[in-house]
Amino acid sequence: MTLAEDLEADGEPEPEFVPGIATRMPRKIIAGGALVRDADGRVLFVEPAYKPFLDIPGGIAEPDESPLHACRREVAEELGLTISIGRLLVVDWMPAHGAWADSLQFVYDGGVLTPDLITAIRLDSAELLSLRFMTLDEATPYLRASKVRRIAQALAALNAGETRYAEFGRHSP
Repeated sequence: MTLAEDLEADGEPEPEFVPGIATRMPRKIIAGGALVRDADGRVLFVEPAYKPFLDIPGGIAEPDESPLHACRREVAEELGLTISIGRLLVVDWMPAHGAWADSLQFVYDGGVLTPDLITAIRLDSAELLSLRFMTLDEATPYLRASKVRRIAQALAALNAGETRYAEFGRHSP
């Protein structure tokens, strides 16, 4: 079934018991990223044009877009590739910081790229300046501390065959 069919099957939306309450509820930022690797196990990091730190491919979900769909869309836009996005590795809650509201960051298994797929990457020059495959240790000086922790959680989840929940990159059982 499609999302539209699921919504129709769910019936009419529940009316607000207190008018206007829905518009007063907090909103969270939701993002989906892909942990993509090469044959040597190094992680694909991208250099965004709009911030001073490295990141993994992915981005913020648009209204009415799931984190998985946002991940697939952003990876295709940023890298010019349509790759299979696998299982969820980490859900990481991030607190509000500066101008940014709190968020939920979903990291999915982006798989291992073949040499041919790596050659086929075409960066979206409006968003990304470069890419590089690096170990997490090599990338650490170019990442925010919370991103290092989140990617470490994703790698641990990948290796353990599990999904993890984290808060600010720290594993929470």
